[in-house]
Amino acid sequence: MRRLGCLILAAAALIAVLLAGNFLYGWTASGPLENQRTIIIKSGSSLAMAAEAMESEGVIKSADTFLNRAKILGGSEPIKAGEFEIPAGASNAQILDILQGGKSVQRLITVPEGTPSIIVYEKLMAEDLLKGDIPVPAEGSILPDSYSFERGEQRSAVLQRMQKAMTDTLAELWPTRTKSSVVKTPQEAIILAAIVEKETALARERRTVAGVYSNRVRKNMMLQADPTIIYPITKGKPLGRRIRQSEIAQVNDYNTYAMVGLPKGPIANPGRASIEAVLNPAKTSALYFVADGKGGHIFADTLKEHNANVEKWFAIRRERGEM
Repeated sequence: MRRLGCLILAAAALIAVLLAGNFLYGWTASGPLENQRTIIIKSGSSLAMAAEAMESEGVIKSADTFLNRAKILGGSEPIKAGEFEIPAGASNAQILDILQGGKSVQRLITVPEGTPSIIVYEKLMAEDLLKGDIPVPAEGSILPDSYSFERGEQRSAVLQRMQKAMTDTLAELWPTRTKSSVVKTPQEAIILAAIVEKETALARERRTVAGVYSNRVRKNMMLQADPTIIYPITKGKPLGRRIRQSEIAQVNDYNTYAMVGLPKGPIANPGRASIEAVLNPAKTSALYFVADGKGGHIFADTLKEHNANVEKWFAIRRERGEM
């Protein structure tokens, strides 16, 4: 009898070991998911609710088994809401780590420097993972950058982040304005920065271009910035053709070929660097600049020098067959 009892105890111990081993193995073994899948955990979801959703989508074999193992083998941290990528064959342990770690899918909308608000609007409206309607935002109210968003988020919420970023950036930079700056208000800084942004894409030129326009403002000269001609016609979108003489002469609140001073509003959404440039423009005596044919510009102090530079630019364009 004693021997039989020992055998029973040994068998029970072996079964216990096997069950425990299976319990542990099931926690770290590969799961049933054949291909990577994105799952959404709604705000306020419990681990049990998430497990049921994952079972129905084939991410795990059994919600009950997952929960039992998670209670004993998983961490105590709560799961996060969001959109998560679960790799193929992910184990129960990996899945819980992903949900607790909050490593949600990062989706981005990028607004390049100098993008007009109409294009920002169209980009937000075209993103089908967002929902809700928005108006075309005020020109110059958005800070160009990359913004993350979640599936199903309101477009208005993303737009508010873009606008808050501009408000915060302008509030940070305005106190750094130097005596060489000609802008008198934060709004004027955005207006002039938008012109600088559209006139040059080269970082090394921004402060010099800002210096040229600052000199012109001081001398009560027309700014004569081509992008200000285009803005009333296209709201900042590419014109797609050469500017007509009639458009150069058009009198409106933006065309700086037909007015002295700054336009009534921004012609695009300028980036941080262009705002910094108009708040601290380069000290230069230049009043003119023209393209150099290499992606940059040639600057000149006098009209005579400028006209000579323009002729060089025209010669380059003739060689290219553009004139």
